[in-house]
This record gives sequence, structure tokens and C-alpha cells, in this order.
Amino acid sequence: MARWKALPEELDPETAEFTRRMRELVDEAGLSVATLADRTGYGRTSWDRYLNGRLLAPVGAVVALAEVTGTSPDHLTTLRELAERAWSQAESRPDRTTADAPPVAPPSAEPPAGRRRVLLFLAGAVAVLLVLGTVFLLTGRDGGESAPQAKSPSPSAGGAAGLPPGVRCVGIGCTGKDAETMGCGGELVTTARSTTVGATTLEVRYSRTCGAAWGRITGAAPGDRVRVTADGESERGEAVAGETYTYTPMVAVGRAGEAEACATLTSGRAGCAK
Repeated sequence: MARWKALPEELDPETAEFTRRMRELVDEAGLSVATLADRTGYGRTSWDRYLNGRLLAPVGAVVALAEVTGTSPDHLTTLRELAERAWSQAESRPDRTTADAPPVAPPSAEPPAGRRRVLLFLAGAVAVLLVLGTVFLLTGRDGGESAPQAKSPSPSAGGAAGLPPGVRCVGIGCTGKDAETMGCGGELVTTARSTTVGATTLEVRYSRTCGAAWGRITGAAPGDRVRVTADGESERGEAVAGETYTYTPMVAVGRAGEAEACATLTSGRAGCAK
């Protein structure tokens, strides 16, 4: 019996090639999906989806796969970039129908994962507002003599109450923090804008759920730098030896268009995506 299921026929060639290469690395290393999940820190269900073409593996998972299989991440991350662009283009086609869309999860009566997370976020936000309203009414009726009015949570706190599972910050609370660590990557991120600077690809990455953006360069050389700026806040990242990509910490944004990413290369080339 074959180990892997046949990839979906509607999967674009770039994503299919990327998925097949990940399967080859897993086979060559003699890893089971359970062992792969244990060594990379990404769940078994997630790897099942990545390796069957139902979900595009995030950069962190790709780098982790390369590490546990003892291979360079360069070629694999390049394949992922091509797959991500093809995936995004397929999702944005106006003539695309449900039948020819790459499946993200098994058929279910539940809404897609992205929509479900948004609904959970909205439900949590409504619950917080209701609690605050109740506290205000209870403490305000006696003229303010008994107990001080409850203060609204500071937007800088960036708590995770009401956010989708795995997401650990929102808005100002994400500024200066790593997107992958805070759960703002994977399915929740899109490329808002991109351009080429020399031999690198420069992108503004945006997570609507987290209300944050960051800059990223791929095909980078050691010392190449990237900066993201929004509403006066600026964060920087620099590629180091052995890596061909780097990204900045996040900055809070209300929408993707508020962020600008710029790259400065050791070759002397510079440019911005805005």
C-alpha cells in the first residue's frame, strides 16, 4: 500500500512540486508523520495537511523540516515561495469555483478554518464588550462613591482574549514581536505587496487577524537588511550566514496599506515595497 495519498488533481504545479519534495525528504530520512511532528514542533494533523497538499506549510515548518532531515533550507524555501504565489493567484481568480479550489481541510459542515477563527475572534470581542458594559452599569449607579469604574483594557496590552487558537497578540500588542512565535503566520498571513531588489524578493507581510504587518526578504545574502515602518513605528531584520531569508518583527497596522517595507543589500542596492 502506498504511503502517500495522491495529490489533488486541481493542485497547481508549483504547489504539487513543493509538496512532493517535502515527501521525498521525509521518506529519505525514514521519518513517520508522528516523529516529524515531535521533532519540528508542528502538529501531526498540520503535517498531514502539508504533505497531502491541503494546506501550504508555513516558512517555520519548512525550515524545521530541513533541519530535522539534515538538508539546506534554501531550495525548499524557494519552492515554497513559488508555491505560495501560485496558491495566492489561484485564490484570487475571479472565475474560481469551489470545485477547482485546492482543498484546505476535509469536507465538513463547519466553516473554513480561517472564517471560523474570525468568527471566534468576533464572538470573543463581543463578550468582552458585554462584560465591560455590565461593570460600568453596576459601578456607575451609585454616583461613583462605592467602587471605581472598571477601566477598559489598554490597547497596548495586546492580550489574547477572544483570539483564534494559537494567536497570542493583536494590534499594538504585536509590535516588536515575532510573527511565527505569536501565531500570526501560516494561514493568517498574506503578501500585501512585493517587489524585487537586486536578487532578493521584498514583501510586506500582513495578518488581518493580528492587526499587524512585517517585512521579509528572500534570496538574501548575509548582511542584507529589511525594515518595516507603519505609523511612526519601525522594526528591522538582518540575514545571517547560512540563511537566505529574514523578516522583521511586527508593527501594528489597521490595514495592509499602512505598512512600508524597505531592503538595503550589501551589494549597495536598495528599494521599497509600498
